Amino acid sequence: MHILSVRGALPDHRYRQEEITASFVDRMMTASVDRRVVERFHRNAGVETRHTALPLEAYAGLRDFGEANDAFIEAAVDLGSRAVVDALKAVDLVPADVDLVISATVTGLAVPSLEARVAAAIGLREDVVRMPLVGLGCVAGAAGVARLHDYLVGHPDAVAVLVSVELCSLTLQRDDVSIPNLVASGLFGDGAAAVVAAGSRRAAGLVGRGVQPEVLTSRSRLYPDSERTMGWDVGAGGLKIVLDSAVPDVVRRYIGGDVDRFLDDHGLSRTDVEWYVAHPGGPKVLEAMAETLGVGREALQVTWDSLARIGNLSSASVLHVLADTLADRPPRPGSYGLMLAMGPGFCSELVLLRA
Repeated sequence: MHILSVRGALPDHRYRQEEITASFVDRMMTASVDRRVVERFHRNAGVETRHTALPLEAYAGLRDFGEANDAFIEAAVDLGSRAVVDALKAVDLVPADVDLVISATVTGLAVPSLEARVAAAIGLREDVVRMPLVGLGCVAGAAGVARLHDYLVGHPDAVAVLVSVELCSLTLQRDDVSIPNLVASGLFGDGAAAVVAAGSRRAAGLVGRGVQPEVLTSRSRLYPDSERTMGWDVGAGGLKIVLDSAVPDVVRRYIGGDVDRFLDDHGLSRTDVEWYVAHPGGPKVLEAMAETLGVGREALQVTWDSLARIGNLSSASVLHVLADTLADRPPRPGSYGLMLAMGPGFCSELVLLRA
């Protein structure tokens, strides 16, 4: 399949990290926290600005998980619809052209699921095939691209869309003073992204409008004894983050070997990879990724820049990195790229691309 376009959508509310830190300590938290500790965690996140679904002053007024989830559904449908319509317009397509829609989110609950609500909002066909991806977290952007490819290999005349929406701010646990919650409060942002892709026969008439990379293959990986590395505990107050400090160690232990085996199975090696589309898991994760891949910081610079500008958007982040790469640092025609992300499971997804 070919990726025809990628577009991001961000909430209108944008703040400097220092503003979010102050609001978190002074207005959002109901439990007492040490300001100096929070400020240190937020400084170390590598984030300069973030977007939030609601104005900062509104978060203290959310009384329970139900109100936060209602806000999630309203904002998620709006952002997801904007991202999909923008991505379709970029290649002169309309919602009625879409044969498959995949949605990815882990920061709110919606039944009917997100893609059904977006379908109603923008006018997808009644016979559109739907595939909601729930629970994959940060890995879902890369996994969603891989699942687009799986479908389009068997449907070469089809157009498929992936829409990812993550509103991490609405999962805030105001009485949780644990280190994972304090770290997450400085790292994660809100946003959406959409990918439009087409099977080989349909793409033949649509290529040529900027870089539209081909997805060649993908690989999923689950790691042993790692269920508590990352995820949510679901309770009366909503979604409480599980985030183990050992994530960078897992990256160092496995990712390099996974990449080598994946590439070798397709007659390639790391030296053949000219560009990376990596999920911005955080500074320590990115440092571990560069180390295990044997590359310098510049190889992941687009990811570092995305982290600083908008934070970690969970599943949507790697799609923003892909959009930034194609727009600002277009890869050499014919060159190989590697998309990679990790998430709850603990797991990873590798996607081989060719410009």
